Amino acid sequence: MLTTIEYMQVKIDTREKLHAITINEPVFAANMTAELDKCLLPLLQNDVKNVILNLKDIQNIDNAAAEYLVKVQQFFYENDASFVVCGLQPSITKMLDESGLLELMNVTPTESEASDIVHMEEIERELFNE
Repeated sequence: MLTTIEYMQVKIDTREKLHAITINEPVFAANMTAELDKCLLPLLQNDVKNVILNLKDIQNIDNAAAEYLVKVQQFFYENDASFVVCGLQPSITKMLDESGLLELMNVTPTESEASDIVHMEEIERELFNE
């Protein structure tokens, strides 16, 4: 499902254990984070609350938006949900690494690998809760 939230186009693909969200924009800037919050945070109230955020189309991200991703990921983990970022362009990976943010993020090269992480974390949570 292709959705337009006020400042950006996103594609949301809901699966059995996760929502795969792709931002279909070339730039991810701080002024877009509030709109993404409106999309992401309600998911924590669903039975399916894990998120894969695919940034394959993003060519530029500002530091504030990158810091936002770290905070959102932490918020998801605090609420027993997974949040994995995938599909980063090499220039974005380099920027995140240089700013020290990459090591704080759960990042995979592909959506398939991100899905594997979500499923492993689901199993860990189930085992931990028993």
